[in-house]
Amino acid sequence: MGRKVLVGFDESGNAMRAVEFVAKSFSPDHEVVLFHVALDTAAICNLNSPELVPLFLEHQVQFCTLEDKKKDLVSQGMEKAKKRLVDAGFQDKNIYLKVQTRKKGVARDIVAEAQSDYDAVVLGRRGLSGIEEFILGSVSQKVLHAAKDISVTLVA
Repeated sequence: MGRKVLVGFDESGNAMRAVEFVAKSFSPDHEVVLFHVALDTAAICNLNSPELVPLFLEHQVQFCTLEDKKKDLVSQGMEKAKKRLVDAGFQDKNIYLKVQTRKKGVARDIVAEAQSDYDAVVLGRRGLSGIEEFILGSVSQKVLHAAKDISVTLVA
């Protein structure tokens, strides 16, 4: 068995570029985990309390509908990414789709997962300008700076 690669995945084109990079740059004997950190929206979507801000209550259904669509997009994207890796010669049995509810924060959850026996992390780089990235940060930058003893590749 080859080494284990974690690919941070969301519904973005950047995530698919990261998958393309893995397909072209890693040998097919690698184990690949497509990893998504999901927001815990179940708690919000199931809230029914009169104390909630009326504006939130007014838009709760739309918010939850959007979150459901996002989950569907992530799921479809992960299946498409898995197919791309299989087409590149990776074995289906060595490609895993893992969705985890956010615990500490997206970047910190990716780093925590990466430190549980992975050899490399591959992430798509967010499309921020240099100044925006410096001020706001991004998940990819946070992972890059927080990861210890593991290779991190950012794909533009």
